[in-house]
Amino acid sequence: MNEKPDAFSLKIDKTAISTASLFDKSDLKIYWHSCTPNERLRYIEILRQINYGDTASSRLQRVLEFAENTWS
Repeated sequence: MNEKPDAFSLKIDKTAISTASLFDKSDLKIYWHSCTPNERLRYIEILRQINYGDTASSRLQRVLEFAENTWS
């Protein structure tokens, strides 16, 4: 279960819509409460990759430059 989620193999059906009351004790809420924190984080990572892609996890390059003082 230590596999990295592959967001490119996942598909989203954007035509499916469902509504629910926020105050409903749904099975979905019970399911997420029964998951371990590691399982929840794994699913969050899958959703992040679906929404932002794998390139969003790359870091910015740090660059150090020195400017010359031209007035002295």
